[in-house]
Amino acid sequence: MEQLLERAHRATGAERDRLMERATVSQLGLARSMALRYRDRGEPLDDLVQVANLALVMAVQRYRPDEGVPFAAFAVPTITGELRRHFRDRGWNVRPPRRLQELRARMQKATADLGQELGHAPSSEQLAQRLGVEVGEVQEAATAAEGYHSLSLDAPAGDGEGLHLADWLGAEEEAYEHTIDSMAVRPLLAGLDERTRHILCLRFYRGCTQQQIADEIGVTQMQVSRLISQALARLRRDAAGDEPPRQARSA
Repeated sequence: MEQLLERAHRATGAERDRLMERATVSQLGLARSMALRYRDRGEPLDDLVQVANLALVMAVQRYRPDEGVPFAAFAVPTITGELRRHFRDRGWNVRPPRRLQELRARMQKATADLGQELGHAPSSEQLAQRLGVEVGEVQEAATAAEGYHSLSLDAPAGDGEGLHLADWLGAEEEAYEHTIDSMAVRPLLAGLDERTRHILCLRFYRGCTQQQIADEIGVTQMQVSRLISQALARLRRDAAGDEPPRQARSA
């Protein structure tokens, strides 16, 4: 490999491109083997292989045969760095601090190792001891890991009944707002006299016209209109906690 790249660096034009391509193709197995080390960590293997292949191209282009370093010793750190960067930058739907991302990756390996040694899933205390961190950090990283992937609201839910996650979300209930308004206005209505409360009930609960109200209580339609306006003005003023107008107080 080193001799092939040395020839490529001495060549020019199409010959250089041909040799560089040949060198890259010959090392695709190395790139794939590096990608396989990171499988089952939440990212599709095809994506990891693509990242590793692109990193291999970078390594081939940047390698300098005259420095005397074996190509594999140069390429492996390059590919590893790009794979880790992929997980850090692209893998998280909700990105936690970098220290938690790195701790999560260490926890995954430690969990697998301890699982084989103990014969069961390790506890947070056992993981913390193996990793040399506090138990709270392990729990924090485990919580952060829940944000690695999020589910679409269109994802299937239930037992194959054609339901989606969005179907399980609560909808805004209009009756709640009506209930809150009713509870807020009840003590304000209690401050009105019985006749005014009766007029408001006829108008806004029974849907009577002003003329129908006037006929029922024995006044003119104009008087009903004025009584309703005065009552609503008082309710608004009491709800806002405002003082009544000076003229109204003196009256």
